[in-house]
Amino acid sequence: MSEKVRGVITWLYYRDLPRAQKFYEDIMGLKVEVDQGWSVIYKIVDGAYVGLVDGAHGYHKANNIKPVILCLNVEDADAWHKKLIDNGLEIENLPKESERLKVKVFMFKDIEGYTIEIQETMPNGLSI
Repeated sequence: MSEKVRGVITWLYYRDLPRAQKFYEDIMGLKVEVDQGWSVIYKIVDGAYVGLVDGAHGYHKANNIKPVILCLNVEDADAWHKKLIDNGLEIENLPKESERLKVKVFMFKDIEGYTIEIQETMPNGLSI
């Protein structure tokens, strides 16, 4: 028996799963790793995944309260900002540097209100 962890999946619950899939595929550029029918798993990087679940069938139900931030730590926040805008997302804020944490970050909401944070760690930054 092995206690090795093979990956981490963050599950998000949606009222309109096909609309959420379109957002994560067309806007975010993620690729489907596994389609379970009532849930879809997208690979972010090796070992890190986000799963979108039809709230009518999952362990939890879709809810208006979204106390979760999906944070993608990326090499270039400006490039991600441009990619998302080019893919049709309206983002009000430009990537901003935090002097205290030494990260460059911007945030936006997905189609049902989950917050997505795009974060770039600067030299000596307090993140991964």
